[in-house]
Amino acid sequence: MNARKRVSAACATALLTAAMVTGAASSASAAPIGCSYEVNTSTLTASSYCSGGTGEHRVFVLQKHFLAEVGYIPIYSDWAPAGTVSSTHITAHQIISVQVQTR
Repeated sequence: MNARKRVSAACATALLTAAMVTGAASSASAAPIGCSYEVNTSTLTASSYCSGGTGEHRVFVLQKHFLAEVGYIPIYSDWAPAGTVSSTHITAHQIISVQVQTR
């Protein structure tokens, strides 16, 4: 095999290997998608759900205590895989914000 063919074969092998590594990394680290949350003030619960992806999600609720000197109350649910529900209990205090966090 002459030098030009060897270099060409080496480049093709390197590109194929890089493509395989990139393809495997992107699918393995896909963040959850189709995420939503629900807050039920009757049962004092908050939950999140992500319909797809391969990562994890949780619901984050920021509440404001009725005593100003106490301040804010951050509440997180446990991390859960996509396709399952993650929920937590919340307090009866004012809700400032709710979001679904993913990783």
